[in-house]
Amino acid sequence: MHYDVVIVGSGHAGAQAAISLRQQKFAGSITIIGREDQLPYERPPLSKEYLSGDKPFEKLLLRPADYWEKNEITLLAGKEVVAVDAAEHAVSLSDGSRISFGKLVWAAGGEPRQLPIPGGDLDGVYAIRARGDVDPIMSRLKEIDRIVIVGGGYIGLEAAAVFTKLGRQVTLLEALDRVLARVAGAELSRFYEGYHRAQGVDLRTGVTIDSIIGDEHAEGVKLQSGEMLPADIVVVGIGIVPSVGPLIAAGAAGENGVRVDAFCQTSLPDIYAVGDCALHANGFAGGAEIRLESVQNANDQAKIAAAHICGNPKPYEATPWFWSNQYDLKLQTVGLSIGHDRTVLRGDPAQNSFSVVYLKRGKVIALDCVNAVKDYAQGRKLVEARAEIPTETLADTNIMLKEMLPA
Repeated sequence: MHYDVVIVGSGHAGAQAAISLRQQKFAGSITIIGREDQLPYERPPLSKEYLSGDKPFEKLLLRPADYWEKNEITLLAGKEVVAVDAAEHAVSLSDGSRISFGKLVWAAGGEPRQLPIPGGDLDGVYAIRARGDVDPIMSRLKEIDRIVIVGGGYIGLEAAAVFTKLGRQVTLLEALDRVLARVAGAELSRFYEGYHRAQGVDLRTGVTIDSIIGDEHAEGVKLQSGEMLPADIVVVGIGIVPSVGPLIAAGAAGENGVRVDAFCQTSLPDIYAVGDCALHANGFAGGAEIRLESVQNANDQAKIAAAHICGNPKPYEATPWFWSNQYDLKLQTVGLSIGHDRTVLRGDPAQNSFSVVYLKRGKVIALDCVNAVKDYAQGRKLVEARAEIPTETLADTNIMLKEMLPA
């Protein structure tokens, strides 16, 4: 079997690559190979509206079911690519079949990182990465009272908010000295810690876990201090391991992900990588090589790869942005705060509406905006301009951010 373009991965990046190819009038054959036996769907709501029951799965579909057939995009669901033959331009699937390609787009994302401790693989220990992770949690919610969440990143905090609103007793454990430590400054971390505690979450930082207790099913978490925390289920949100094994084995350059150039090309001819698994030099990170785990990055890189395949090369220069909904808090982030050397607080956290502006060598590099939509929308221009603005001006909420832009 042969396709002009084979896309590995049916998440945001893989789906967008196929959609963009057709939008750019690509007439060749396209297939998407996905491990999940599902139509392509949105991932962010899994830890928010889907987990809470506020949004049914059908509302998560990226396109209606008939879209793929109408646009002659073949979906090979429930199949996994186990090997790539770069020289022969072919992939091997777990069922023993082999598919040849003209171009390959690797959009396989990553697998949830597991706790490397005794009991980490017990029944009742869950991740939140795919529908298959969340459905078992939802099916047991009626019999669940106590939940321990491991990891104080966005997934862990969003899940904590949902479970708390559903009336469950939640304990959240973070190994570092504050939540969101890898992605935000201390002001934002302390605000979210305080807010979650005010909602009843037993949120603990600087905690080391010894093991998960239970015979066949998780019954609790044992801390290194010896304390035992009873739990009906344990939810683990400690990042992902990029799914790049077959590409690296085929000779693609990369370590923590697959290395790509500005057009999302890997070091192997006719093979691209996009989304969570793509290691790329990012101008908003000072040119450092990073992986960006976001819908924005997945969609934008997919469009770049599709444009290159269609003979319309455009380098990847997209402005990073993210969001997180917890309780009645809407966090919107623009830019990357990596390497910041100063922060400016704009607004009053006590009013649940404020922004943190991140500076590096005097230039604005990112903003975290909590219930501050105007700051988010206007701050984007400051980030893109690497604007240099006095800190007292940035902190003055009587001055709109758009008024601070250099002429």
